[in-house]
Amino acid sequence: MFGFWHKPIWILKLKKQYVCPEMLTVWRTVLRSSLRSTAAGGSVTLLIGSAFARVYAWTENPFQTKGVPFLPSTKEQTLNVIKLLEGRKGHLADLGSGDGRLAFAAPSMGFQCTGFEINSILLACSRSKAWWRGVPHTDIHFLKQDFLKTNLSKFRNVTVFLAPAVMGVLEELLKELPEDARVIVCRFPFPHWPHSCTAGSGLNQVWVYDVHTAREPSRTSSH
Repeated sequence: MFGFWHKPIWILKLKKQYVCPEMLTVWRTVLRSSLRSTAAGGSVTLLIGSAFARVYAWTENPFQTKGVPFLPSTKEQTLNVIKLLEGRKGHLADLGSGDGRLAFAAPSMGFQCTGFEINSILLACSRSKAWWRGVPHTDIHFLKQDFLKTNLSKFRNVTVFLAPAVMGVLEELLKELPEDARVIVCRFPFPHWPHSCTAGSGLNQVWVYDVHTAREPSRTSSH
C-alpha cells in the first residue's frame, strides 16, 4: 500500500498529480504514530485524511509559485550558507522558504528565523516538519506572505534561493535592508550587485552580498 512512498525521486507523479516527497515523509510518520495511538480516537486520523485529500486534490504542479518552480536546497548548499553566516546574529529572513530546509538550519546558529512562502502546500510541509520536530515558534516560524510586499527592514540576515527571473526584482531590497545586513544567495546570483565573497561551486555555489558594499556603486554614480 505504501510502497510508492520510498521512490527516491524529487517529484512523484501520481496520476498526473505532483506530491512533495518531504511532505509525504512527514505525514507518513505522523500517520504511523497516530495508528499506534489508538487512545487518541478518530479525530487525528480524520485530520490526517483531510490533509491527504487536499494534497491529492491538486490537478497541476502545486510547487510552481508565480512561475517560479520549487528547487530544494542540497545538503552541501545548506552547509555553504551556514559557513557564510558564522559570527552573525539576530533575525534571519528566508525568502521563498519552500519546504524549510534552509530555515531549519538557522536556529542551531542562534538565529530567529522567519520563512516567507506563498505556496500553500510547501507552507504546510514546512509547518508540519516544525511541529513534528518540536521547534519553538520563537526560533522559527513560517508565514504565508509575499516578501516583495513586506517590510524587511528588521532583518540583518537574508537567505535567498529563487529563479534567475526573480533576482533582478529582489535587488529592490537595497532600499529597506539595514546598512549592516548580509544577503546570501544560492545558485543564481544577483545580476547587478557586487558580491563580497562566494563558497562552493556549480549547483551548490552561494554568493554573499553585504548591503553596505552593494550600495557603494549607486552612491558613486549619484555624485
